[in-house]
Amino acid sequence: MGAGRSLGRRFGWLWAAFTISTFGTWLAFDAFPLIAILALHAGTTQVSLLAAAGLAVGAVLAVPLGPWVEFRRKRPVMVAMDLIRCVALLSVPAAYALDLLSFAQLLVVSVTVVAADITFTAASGAFLKSLVPKRDLLVANSRFESTMWTASVLGPPLGGAALVAFGPVLTVTADALSYLLSALGIRAIGGGEARPEGPERADGAPRLRAADLLAGWRHILAHPVLRPLFLNSLMVNGLIMAIHPLLAVLMLGDLGFAAWQYGLAFAVPCLGGLIGSRIARPLAARFGQHRILRVAGALRVCWSLGLAFVGPGVAGLVLVMAVEFGLILSAGVFNPVLSTQRLEQTSKDRVARTLSAWSVTGKLTTAAMTALWGLLAALTGPRAAIATAGVLLLATPLLLPRRGAYVGALSRAS
Repeated sequence: MGAGRSLGRRFGWLWAAFTISTFGTWLAFDAFPLIAILALHAGTTQVSLLAAAGLAVGAVLAVPLGPWVEFRRKRPVMVAMDLIRCVALLSVPAAYALDLLSFAQLLVVSVTVVAADITFTAASGAFLKSLVPKRDLLVANSRFESTMWTASVLGPPLGGAALVAFGPVLTVTADALSYLLSALGIRAIGGGEARPEGPERADGAPRLRAADLLAGWRHILAHPVLRPLFLNSLMVNGLIMAIHPLLAVLMLGDLGFAAWQYGLAFAVPCLGGLIGSRIARPLAARFGQHRILRVAGALRVCWSLGLAFVGPGVAGLVLVMAVEFGLILSAGVFNPVLSTQRLEQTSKDRVARTLSAWSVTGKLTTAAMTALWGLLAALTGPRAAIATAGVLLLATPLLLPRRGAYVGALSRAS
């Protein structure tokens, strides 16, 4: 049952594809806000609008894609979404080279990437559940989480250095190419994939019904474990993400940090996520997944308030690193257990719709909070807005599931 054992060649290719695209994404850490700030001279409101509009519109476009994915083979969908993200992102350096890059184009690309992200996540989650035995789901999710945090340690400082040396769009190019390589890796997985059963049109193609659009939300909201985890995730992720555009403006603008320093401030603490993801499985084996979710879920929200007190110079940089390390260490433990619970508590015939509904709602909530906190920052300043989010985060552990919610819950999923 050790985390080091092989999960098979096909999982190895899936993991390799995830690794490549994740490294590309973290190399381009906060690329669009940085391009907006440094190349298009955008302010706080525009940066928040870019983050919020991309999430909101992309999530709305992805609503019918969850049911669409459910009744299709997952690997072709994953390849298609990788290629869409590649082409969309490559349009940014092309426009920049021709001196045609605009804020509107960044919005369109952001929307496209978000919609493709949600669709890919839904397809990959369903594919993983069919690929890996239930007993190995936490091992697999821990490996993905560990890879993500490793990339987050190395990517941002390299991306920040590349931005200083070569301009603000080089990392976007690298991110685009990583999706192309990911598509090739997913193609290399091989093996057969049965066509999912579902409603069909007369020509044999899957037929999308209106009821399928809401199936994911119905499953989440009716489930005694998933519902509180869902509500907790919406609030925590929304508040944490709403802070980051404001912190970027505060650090890169008011406090005068260089882009590489900003990247370093978030890269070094990601070592905490790598540690957390490595200890998540043994902790869950010893104390149980429910207890780990409650303890790590409470610990991850105790830190963000400290970001309101960041100042210039080395002391400010150290403060951001310390706060982010505590938050990310806790999240590194929490996230793979949460991902495992979502798959374990959901039957195979509704995984894609459930993950899609989760992602769509999460991105819409994050978009709304990002826009709201952008307006709040315009009225009160970024520090006061960051402090407000930090205080609200302290109440979110109340939404985590109680132990009694798990009684009988596992019988709902096959």
